Amino acid sequence: MELEDLPKCPVETTLALIGEKWKILIIRDLLNGTKRFNELKKACSGITQKVLTTNLRQMEDDGLVIRKVFKQVPPRVDYTLSDVGYSLASVLNAMASWGTDYKIFLKLLKKQK
Repeated sequence: MELEDLPKCPVETTLALIGEKWKILIIRDLLNGTKRFNELKKACSGITQKVLTTNLRQMEDDGLVIRKVFKQVPPRVDYTLSDVGYSLASVLNAMASWGTDYKIFLKLLKKQK
C-alpha cells in the first residue's frame, strides 16, 4: 500500500492493513515464529489456499511479512513477521484481552437473567 493510498485516520490505516479476519489470524500464528505455508493453512482452519496466498502476498507487499524461498526440491517457502509485523503484538494482545473480558461479561449477563 502506498502512503498516499492510506486513510488519514490512524485507526482506518490499521484496519486497512490488518482488518481482515485471516490477516489477524496469520499474524497471531507468526508471532510464535516462522511458519511454512501448510503450517499456516492448518492453523487457520477454514482458510482456502487461494485466500491464504492472497493475504500473505498483500501482507508481504505491505511490509508485514517476509517471505523466504529456499531453492530445493521440493520447494520450501518460509513466512516470518517483519519488525513492523511484530510491532502488532500489542494490538493482538489487546484484542485477546478484550475478547476474554467480553466472554466474562456475557457469562455474568447470562447469570443475571
